Amino acid sequence: MIDSFSIRSYDPTDETAVVTLWESCGLTRPWNDPRKDILRKLKIQADLFLVAESGGTIAGSVMAGYEGHRGWINYLAVSPQHRGRGLGRALMAEAERRLLALGCPKINLQVRHGNADVLAFYERLGYATEELVSMGKRLARDDGA
Repeated sequence: MIDSFSIRSYDPTDETAVVTLWESCGLTRPWNDPRKDILRKLKIQADLFLVAESGGTIAGSVMAGYEGHRGWINYLAVSPQHRGRGLGRALMAEAERRLLALGCPKINLQVRHGNADVLAFYERLGYATEELVSMGKRLARDDGA
């Protein structure tokens, strides 16, 4: 159960622990500086950046957003030692609750191709694969190239 966890909004003092969490979960990429992603998020809907604590340690995170049409989920992470205890489900439930309170009618998220465990997790939460092509265009590079 998740009774030993608390979920709260991110605080700037969490930065090192959150980046370490994301690295341990394989979420970071050279072209996305996680510290810059955090700073960007803190400028827009900072209250939708959530962390989960267990015993004073950051055990999970989720970064949500809503632009008036769709909600988005990014950086859902649960530390390997805290998996299987409902923490990911609790983080998603709180993100969904906050998005719904803003009037968000639908949430989108992206999962890297071949990540079967994560796809199965989201399917258990009621998310479904949609016949879409995800496209992107980088406007600024974080890796200095």
